[in-house]
Amino acid sequence: MKLTLVHLYPKLLNIYGDYGNIIALKYRAEKRGIKLTVRPVEVGEPLKNGSFELLFAGGGQDQQQVTASRDLQKKKMVLRAASDAGVPMLTICGSFQLFGDFFKPFAGPKLKGVGLLPAYTVADKVRKIGNLVIKLNPSLRSTIDNLKSDLLVGFENHSGNTWLKDKSSALGKVVIGHGNNGKDHTEGCRINNVFGCYLHGSLLPKNPHFADHLIKLALTNKYGPVKLKPLNDRLEWQAHRQAVARAKKLAHPLLKYI
Repeated sequence: MKLTLVHLYPKLLNIYGDYGNIIALKYRAEKRGIKLTVRPVEVGEPLKNGSFELLFAGGGQDQQQVTASRDLQKKKMVLRAASDAGVPMLTICGSFQLFGDFFKPFAGPKLKGVGLLPAYTVADKVRKIGNLVIKLNPSLRSTIDNLKSDLLVGFENHSGNTWLKDKSSALGKVVIGHGNNGKDHTEGCRINNVFGCYLHGSLLPKNPHFADHLIKLALTNKYGPVKLKPLNDRLEWQAHRQAVARAKKLAHPLLKYI
């Protein structure tokens, strides 16, 4: 079996080490004999319908988001078609904001998003930094095979406040940290197989259940129902548990919600 992963704007949106997500996906796929080809797509380069089974995009500063927003408008129809077809996409921080309706920075006009996620973001004066632990949305938990943890753990660093049009579309509920806006306890967003969140760290190396979920979604979408071969991922789960434990130990009492 083969998969093609499009990495949107690796030169433009490349802060906080999020390339680790691609490394984790490639490693976990190829350990199962699945060939995963990573294809970078930069600003001005074409994105063709049906040319990928997975998509990833990371975070960037405001100026980089201006450039990305303009280019995303040219790719919007292809991205919408991919979403409608069930292609899994993972967007983090800056790209998460631009996969919503808009991002309003401190200076300048609103940056148009592609509207795949029912959310919008407005810049805030208070930066949200620290460990972030969330409990997965029950509607998502029920779709993940062999669920060993209902948590995702990462590190957030963003000044934007993201608001969901429908809170039921949240990726999860904040256990520790700020999440989307520090007020309504939501973190991230999920519609169809499109996911957005503020979980840096990188996210997938220490959340192997979510990495496998994305791989399975891509394979099922291309080949039909599949069952992933179990991996010896003791170290990955050890990293997950230790990251959660450390986040709980260091968390400020006001940033613990449940």
